[in-house]
Parts: sequence; structure tokens; C-alpha cells
Amino acid sequence: MTTVLSVNLNAVAQLRNRRNLPWPNVVEMGRTALQAGAYGLTIHPRPDQRHIRFSDIEPLHALIENEFPAAEFNIEGYPTEHFMELVFQTRPAQVTLVPDDPAQATSDHGWDFQSSHNFLAPLVAQLKADKMRVALFADPDPQQLKWAVDTGCDRVELYTGPYGATYADPVAAQRELDRLAETANAARELGLEVNAGHDLTVQNLPPLVRHIPHLAEVSIGHGLTAEALQCGMEQAVKRFLTACTPPDPE
Repeated sequence: MTTVLSVNLNAVAQLRNRRNLPWPNVVEMGRTALQAGAYGLTIHPRPDQRHIRFSDIEPLHALIENEFPAAEFNIEGYPTEHFMELVFQTRPAQVTLVPDDPAQATSDHGWDFQSSHNFLAPLVAQLKADKMRVALFADPDPQQLKWAVDTGCDRVELYTGPYGATYADPVAAQRELDRLAETANAARELGLEVNAGHDLTVQNLPPLVRHIPHLAEVSIGHGLTAEALQCGMEQAVKRFLTACTPPDPE
């Protein structure tokens, strides 16, 4: 199975938003990423618009619809009433629901599916009825997955932040990889597809893909944007695509 790459444009938008100027151009960066071979684009429009602005959504959607119809648009966020209105207006291929508080700097935990089941299930049903695939942000905890399945979601997106934080500790990295693989295998046994995202890099992505060979998609923003600062968006995407299909270690 090939793990596909969705490029998260939030960090690009955050850089643009430091000035009242239109660069870096989020749509142009999205175009470059798709031209370089990315499978899709991800955005996370937060209520305060500190990253992606609401005005970015339609131009990015139009970019995919008009120029890259085989690509996928993934919108992630906490399902406020306004967020749900945005996704129903846009109808992306995938909606990823995350349990963010509006004040959080970034996503840093998955759903407690047991306590959130009754909240999530009707939202998932509404999105799927409108032909959108639904992924739910999840911690690497197999015990939570039976409740995730009961929401009716199609996928879980494993939160890989703790794994990304082990960049200087190989023992801790292996421990986190084992937790992620155990959860991914449990998800697959329950009929859920598996995505992953947060603090993934060219260096730590290959071991993750080897541990989860059925990993459907990775959504990468911060690490890919940091790579692009060194080598440009096109080469950064190509490096991550190579990392998505690593050779087996000798």
C-alpha cells in the first residue's frame, strides 16, 4: 500500500499573516505542492484565522477542482457550527475532526471517543450523508477505538506529536512507534483506515511507514514547510514523497 501525502498549508499561511501582504501566496504554494506530486492539500481554519483565513478556502478548493481534479482537499478543525457550515459549503473529499480548544497553538491530543461519542456520531453521519469521508483525530490508544468505530467514522488520524518529540532519543522513538503501530493494527482490525499527522519529518517518516505498512495518508505542514525553507516547496514535497515509500532497512 502506498502512503499518500497531503500538504498542510497552515504554516505557509501563518508566515503570510505576519504582514498585511499577499505573500507567500497560499494558492501558489498549494499549486507547487500538487505539481510536485502531493496527493492533496490540508487546511485547518481556526476561529481566529491566525493561520488559514476563511477567504483562503474557496480559492484553494477551486485550485483542486479546476487544475488538479484527482487531488483531494482535506479540511480539519473542531466542529463548531461555523466550521460545519464551511465544510458543507465546500464539500471537501475529507473532513478531519479534531478536539481543539480555540486557544490552543496547535492540535496536541486526540478525542476521548468514549465521552465524545454522542457528540461526534451525529456530526459524522451528517458529513457522510453529504459524501465526505470523515477522519477523527486519535491518540495512540487501542482501547479508545471501539468507541471511534461506533461514531461511524471512516478513518482515524493518529496524533504523532509525541513521536515527533523523540527526535533526539532513539529509545523513546521506538516506544512511540510501537504504540502507534499497535493502535493502527487495532484500527485496521476494526475496519478503520489510518491516517497520521503532526511533527513528521523526512527523517522520522520512513520508520513510521515501515511500522504501519497500511498507513493511508500523512498530513504534514510544519516539517514540510521547514524543509521548503531550505530547498523550496517542490523539492520538499519530493523528499517527503520519497520518505513515504522507504526501502526496507538492510
